[in-house]
Amino acid sequence: MTKKQLGLGFILLGILAILGLMGMDMVGASNFQGIGPTQRLALVSAGAMILVGASLVPLGDRPA
Repeated sequence: MTKKQLGLGFILLGILAILGLMGMDMVGASNFQGIGPTQRLALVSAGAMILVGASLVPLGDRPA
């Protein structure tokens, strides 16, 4: 596995996490109107995962 593949995987997982959180919000899985504190923490974590992935992509085809 290369660093580029690992970075793209992190980006994909982060995007899926954000979409999942928004889907849960649409279904009404929480008691809060809008984004609750746990969802906010999960969104920050997913954003950090995307940033880590974006930093790995430019490193190219070197082994991870």
